Amino acid sequence: MAIDKATASFMQSLCLGEIEEDIILPFPIMPAPEKETLKSVLASISELLKGHEKDYRAWDKAGEFPPSFIDELKQFGLFGLVVPEAHGGLGFNASAYSRALQEVAKFDGAVAVTVGAHSSIGMRGLLLYGTEEQKQRYYPKLATGEMIAAFCLTEPGAGSDAASIKTKAERDGDDWILNGGKLWITNGGIAQFYTVFAKTGEIDKKGSITAFIVERGMKGVSTGTHEDKMGQRASSTTTVDFDNVRVPGKNVLGEVGKGFKVAMGILNSGRSGLGGGTVGAMKTLIGLATKQAKERKQFGRPIAEFGLIKQKLGHMVVDCFATESCVTMVASLVDQGYQDYAVEAAISKVFGSECMWRTADEALQIAGGNGFMKDFPYERILRDARIARIYEGTNDILRLFIALTAMNDVGTQLKELSSSLKGAFNDPIKGFGVLSGYAKKQASLLTGINREKSRFTKLAPPLRPHAQKFEDETRDLAAAADRILRKHGRAIIDKQFATKRLADIMIDLFVHACTISRVNGIVESQGVEKSQKELEILQVLTGQVSRRVRSNFGKIDDNDDELIKSLADHAFEREGYGWDSI
Repeated sequence: MAIDKATASFMQSLCLGEIEEDIILPFPIMPAPEKETLKSVLASISELLKGHEKDYRAWDKAGEFPPSFIDELKQFGLFGLVVPEAHGGLGFNASAYSRALQEVAKFDGAVAVTVGAHSSIGMRGLLLYGTEEQKQRYYPKLATGEMIAAFCLTEPGAGSDAASIKTKAERDGDDWILNGGKLWITNGGIAQFYTVFAKTGEIDKKGSITAFIVERGMKGVSTGTHEDKMGQRASSTTTVDFDNVRVPGKNVLGEVGKGFKVAMGILNSGRSGLGGGTVGAMKTLIGLATKQAKERKQFGRPIAEFGLIKQKLGHMVVDCFATESCVTMVASLVDQGYQDYAVEAAISKVFGSECMWRTADEALQIAGGNGFMKDFPYERILRDARIARIYEGTNDILRLFIALTAMNDVGTQLKELSSSLKGAFNDPIKGFGVLSGYAKKQASLLTGINREKSRFTKLAPPLRPHAQKFEDETRDLAAAADRILRKHGRAIIDKQFATKRLADIMIDLFVHACTISRVNGIVESQGVEKSQKELEILQVLTGQVSRRVRSNFGKIDDNDDELIKSLADHAFEREGYGWDSI
């Protein structure tokens, strides 16, 4: 039976104990003509950015890029990566765009976020929801960089809780009058095109949000000073303020009152670029660390010969390969026309950003004292990497989204989903999945698992041991979702330790599935003998995933959650640590 790409989701099926292998098999391979074109672009990107390798440290120290460098990026076409060719852009699909951002991120995180904030989120709303008139009006300028784009959602009191924004827009004839301010806007100081989200309902109540295209040249638009940041310092990050800005009605992006949907669509779609960036940084770090370990001698031999150094490098390689597999798969889902990929995209962001952080930390450790010095790139890359776990959805909030979406689907399968989902807009976290009265139904989810659909049937024989582990863990996942809901019922919204455990199982399994798919494709194309290193990577990852899944599953009932919360409450009461040894 053909897959319905409008509703199919690998992870949502997996939470019901079903492996939809046709979604992830075979592993996506870029068509030869497209690959050749992309290789040419990547080589040019590399040549352009390699020419500035001595500048990145100085720009980081100065806290800004010189205008001449931004002009180079414009002239090269890096702001037109996703703009259709008919309007002067390169027209990259998600896979090619992700790979291009990976190449940029190999050289400097601040450059990657400048380019990525433009295409991944700044102008993404126009790409997804814009009218033909809006596209005709803005695409050519966005492609050349005459207009650089920025995404304006975050406010001082509204980060993950987007429904709490205070910026408002009120109708005035055919126009809207926009008032308010946005915080920490990437590209804020250099952008001319802002995707702005504002309340168009009652400002003091949870109400409707609308997305607007706002131009810097509109009267009343202003930006603050450049923020002094820990990392990605050269990229422009500012406040953006709106003082009685008159926005034409034709600049509404999507439908009036549907801005929350627009914002989530933009963030979901743009995460393939962020994932590509994490892979690029990891590849650079592995290159730096291997060279350092081979050249650095201690006790009369290169530290590359030491077991603990090899352990670090080996794990870095596994993390990078697994992240690359996951990011490639998510981009391919987008390109194939799957519409329900939000969970998979969130997983790629969480896993990739955390692997990048570990890789940066371990590469710096291998470099020893050199890693701590600004003469070397390690400490800059580490600082640049830290924000990836925060922006475009903090990893904590995304874990809630991943898990609660899964439990939402389990609840639907058991016909116990609450009608309170209608309130999703008013409370984003609850909107991710609210279950009511779940405990009323005692029929076990596990008795409903289709055993035939809980198996892989299309993998090469050498992948069978890994498939068996995955199948067992899929049943554990379905059991965990069922068990957590039975234990907590409607109170699940406040049981964040439990939802995090479920999310971590889901993250591990999706990454495992993507890596199985990739290695299977390699084995089928070049044979077992020539695929030994890829099989070794998969062997390590399979063991890691199995251990983590067992641990998380075991802690559903046997944990110290209440003790940890009690200690946190004690610290909150004292506003600090409560013990001194003297």
